[in-house]
Amino acid sequence: MNKLRKIANTALFAALTAVGAQIAIPVGNVPITLQMFFVFLSGFLLSPFEAMTSMLLYLTLGALGLPVFANFSGGIAHLVGPTSGYLWAFPISAFLIAQLRRKFNTVLSGIVGLVVVYIIGWIVLGLHIGSYRKAFIVGVIPFVLIDFAKLFLANLVALKVDKVMRGKEYGQT
Repeated sequence: MNKLRKIANTALFAALTAVGAQIAIPVGNVPITLQMFFVFLSGFLLSPFEAMTSMLLYLTLGALGLPVFANFSGGIAHLVGPTSGYLWAFPISAFLIAQLRRKFNTVLSGIVGLVVVYIIGWIVLGLHIGSYRKAFIVGVIPFVLIDFAKLFLANLVALKVDKVMRGKEYGQT
């Protein structure tokens, strides 16, 4: 049963990330989506391996052409294009968040995971557009505040889900 639960959780977070990608506000080359919210949440609630695997499954589904990326798009081009660094950083970030939350608190582990996404995404975007300065201006700065809001919201949701999963809600003991 435990193995089945792990498989289900991995698939669930890949699917949630796909749904989060569809909730998008276009901002230049990199839209604001809820993908990062689910990267945080996977890291907060799953084991490091499950969190990483869920994001790798999400990328695989997109690479196969399923419309799981922003604006109901898919295909390998998303994994080699200007914003591909952000996507490739998701599995690394989810793994690190899950690993670090065991030693530190969830917010600190989430900040580390977010910095990883920003660094990898910024470098790849900078290579594609030929300017790291411009890449930082369009690919990092507009997202910092909203990503911190996602981080804190994901932390609150994770705390609530964890309580429910341990039977600490609704008068259970």
